[in-house]
Amino acid sequence: MMKKIIVSLCALTAIIACNKNPDGFSLVGTINGDLENGTKVYLKMANDQNQLVDVDTTTVENGKFNFSGPADLPELHYIYIDQLRGNIPFVVEKGEIELTVQKDSLNNAQIAGTPQNEYFSDFIKGSKALSSRAMSINADMRKASANSDEGTMASLRDEYFELQEEAKNFELDYVKKNPNSLISVLIIDKVLQTKSMTDEEVKTLYDGLSPEMKKTKQAKGIEEKLNSSKSTAIGSKAPNFTAPTPNGDLLALNDALGKVTIVDFWAAWCKPCRAENPNVVKVYNQYHDKGLNILGVSLDRKAEDWKKAIEDDGLTWNHVSNVQYFDEIAKLYNVDAIPATFILDENGVIVAKNLRGPALEQKIAELLK
Repeated sequence: MMKKIIVSLCALTAIIACNKNPDGFSLVGTINGDLENGTKVYLKMANDQNQLVDVDTTTVENGKFNFSGPADLPELHYIYIDQLRGNIPFVVEKGEIELTVQKDSLNNAQIAGTPQNEYFSDFIKGSKALSSRAMSINADMRKASANSDEGTMASLRDEYFELQEEAKNFELDYVKKNPNSLISVLIIDKVLQTKSMTDEEVKTLYDGLSPEMKKTKQAKGIEEKLNSSKSTAIGSKAPNFTAPTPNGDLLALNDALGKVTIVDFWAAWCKPCRAENPNVVKVYNQYHDKGLNILGVSLDRKAEDWKKAIEDDGLTWNHVSNVQYFDEIAKLYNVDAIPATFILDENGVIVAKNLRGPALEQKIAELLK
């Protein structure tokens, strides 16, 4: 252990001594395999809409390429290389980063030189070990299936379920053991988005992060989502919002309330939303005269798609949209996947969420009996 600490300290000293950009980062990439000089290399990162955008561009010369620039808090970036499939994720942070990759195997890139990238490499090694075991089990299951070996199949299924639980625990254990790793922040964000843990459990993981990691953009996003989740929890007053209707008028939620109101987040491009629309139409037609109102909130990108879907699906209730995809209203309600519904009582208090099919009709009937 002491030897590892000494080696780490020596490596850190070397980085500090050699870093030509002490206030930023520099990356030196080496590509093994013939690649034409002048081949373009792109540095990308995700924007607020989670879409990759270009940050910088360089070219390959004699199998080498370089990037450098400012670096404040650690941030996940991606390298794309013309003519090569895939990408290379790494963490931009202060210091000198070394990247080595085979031309035909970008997913096996070796990245070192800064603390966050060392954390990242350790996580990838653990993840690949689990993936390798999963692939082995799948291969054995195919053989057992071909031989109609039901006993082996049952044993392998049990082994696979155990591996799935181990994989989940691997990520959670990583977060707990590495509070100063950006990967820990990204894991927590994924858990929050997939709703695989309660908000209270996610909050416990978030609270365990280091002060430095809580300053990152992703951690601040987690905090905002957790705070937003509180404001849209069952029993909370639904946040008011105002947005344009299909004809351009502005409509506020508070002005669209009935005895019971469904706030329905959907979009023309969302297949599950469109599949659920006939059921929502049925519920609306049955209970509107008894006090049910619906306010559809579209997360479309194009107004014409939104309006056409309203007409095609026969959605005769109130609708609003900023036509800006997952916009500020979606963020206000902590909506990162659709369909998403919030059922409000006559005072605008949230009494249920995300009910569909028979469960939706049953709840509306109960509230309006």
